[in-house]
Amino acid sequence: MHNLVNMMTRANVFLLLGSNIGDKKEQIGKAIQYIQKKIGKVKAISSLYESEPWQGPGQDNYMNRAIQIETTLTPDDLLKQIKVAEKILGRKSNEKWAPREIDIDILFFGRKVIKQKELQIPHPHMHERNFAIIPMMEIAPDFKHPTLDLTMDDLYEQTMDASEVILHEEKV
Repeated sequence: MHNLVNMMTRANVFLLLGSNIGDKKEQIGKAIQYIQKKIGKVKAISSLYESEPWQGPGQDNYMNRAIQIETTLTPDDLLKQIKVAEKILGRKSNEKWAPREIDIDILFFGRKVIKQKELQIPHPHMHERNFAIIPMMEIAPDFKHPTLDLTMDDLYEQTMDASEVILHEEKV
């Protein structure tokens, strides 16, 4: 008899974790622990990077980390689990550009392209943001964006984003 887990489709997923409220590093660490327990196996973790908020002046800088996971969840179920994780980890606001205890974005779900009201994969602005591209370059430099057909290194070379992303802490 086959093991049911082996029969399920496993997807290679890239997430971007961010925080700009409280102990940012701890928040991101807790998010990774939650993801490992409830969502999928963590395969790679980038260094921790600091950057200014994309929008919303007067906010603290963000800390960001990209992770690669392997999951058997569908894209819709993954989004639901991420929303649960964010709530459990203290996220209070869903307002666009608001400060956040934790923010978990799905950057890529394998090579899938999904355009729904609540879920767009690849992330529709990922390729425009250094704070997403740079951590991805570290853990998956050769991964090709499914719709742009460019590697992370190529995206970085072509981005118009001039914002600074500072290495805060190298991965362990």
